[in-house]
Amino acid sequence: MQFAKRLEPLQANVFADMDRAKARAKSAGQDVIDLSLGSSDLPASEHVLEAIATSLRDPDTHGYLLFHGTRAFRQAAAQWYTQRFGIAVDPETEVLPLIGSQEGTAHLPLAILNPGDFALLQDPGYPSHAGGVYLASGQIYTMPLLAENGFLPVLEDIPEPVLNQSRMMVLSYPHNPTTAIAPLSFFQKAVAFCQQHNLVLVHDFPYVDLYFDGSAPPSVLQADPNKTCSIEFFTMSKSYNMGGFRVGYAIGNKELILALRQVKAAVDFNQYRGILNGAIAALTGPQAGVNVAVETFRQRRNAFIAALHQIGWQVPCPDATMYIWARLPEPWVQDSIQFCTRLVEETGVAASPGAGFGKSGEGYVRFALVHEPAILESAVERMARFFNQYKYHQLLS
Repeated sequence: MQFAKRLEPLQANVFADMDRAKARAKSAGQDVIDLSLGSSDLPASEHVLEAIATSLRDPDTHGYLLFHGTRAFRQAAAQWYTQRFGIAVDPETEVLPLIGSQEGTAHLPLAILNPGDFALLQDPGYPSHAGGVYLASGQIYTMPLLAENGFLPVLEDIPEPVLNQSRMMVLSYPHNPTTAIAPLSFFQKAVAFCQQHNLVLVHDFPYVDLYFDGSAPPSVLQADPNKTCSIEFFTMSKSYNMGGFRVGYAIGNKELILALRQVKAAVDFNQYRGILNGAIAALTGPQAGVNVAVETFRQRRNAFIAALHQIGWQVPCPDATMYIWARLPEPWVQDSIQFCTRLVEETGVAASPGAGFGKSGEGYVRFALVHEPAILESAVERMARFFNQYKYHQLLS
């Protein structure tokens, strides 16, 4: 049996390898503390669940849901965005519901790239961004994100021959995995760059609400209020703890929205209407649950960072997201996969190796703050014993 060549780049998956390592640890009797996946452990708000429960008893919600049946959700998303960022949005032409924002980032390259075209992606970056380009038979040019540059790409370093063959740039801030926040001035620069080179600017914005210090992270459309070349992806997974409900949406340039809608129409319909009713309740109802989530992750961040510092691991305190991005000590700095594999097998603490997010992620490890502070502190205690066992504790500070 023969398969398409576009599947070949998708076969190597560090996170699948880590899943196997976690399974081996559990089989060996380890009590696994899983800090490798950014799936919130917090519940969705009660008024969201009530809207879904009420819908279940309404037979009118049980059928297929086509685009025009999503109008109420699109209106809610447009209203939320305008209230938040002060930019008018047309719910008929500039909003598209998605089965999670990952559907949008994975399918959009099918609407933009011809085989062989380049997409400019962050390195390190979220793996599904690359997956969508590969499925579209595109090529990837990685833009290194380095600590000395604030984990922002240096656009001037992109070679002219690559730019001549490029069709899209993908950004995501606050950034997973580095936790960096991009200022509005950078987005303004990126918009001007994409306009100059006729690129589509894609911004994946799942952590719009998960920031702890300073001003709110900007939207890329604040730098492109006329939506000349930009599209932005949002999700209900992080702010509203609705990851399993699979609700996201895109807002942006109407031609890009229409193109993505055409791809989507060939692949699926939409979610169950009751889930969208829950999403409407989340966007238009009380926002106390969002505030609780932010404060919860702030407390977890503070507890985890304090515990790391106590054992001598001087990790920077992030201003946003639900992650800790930690530079590995020697001798692990050249092999984050080996570090994470050994760590989970010997201590039960599961983390994500930086190499899984791209070449420039090597030398780092990502921890997801998806447990209560006491469990996070227990994980650090296990890591301290791990370092002491290998006599690396003196290398941390």
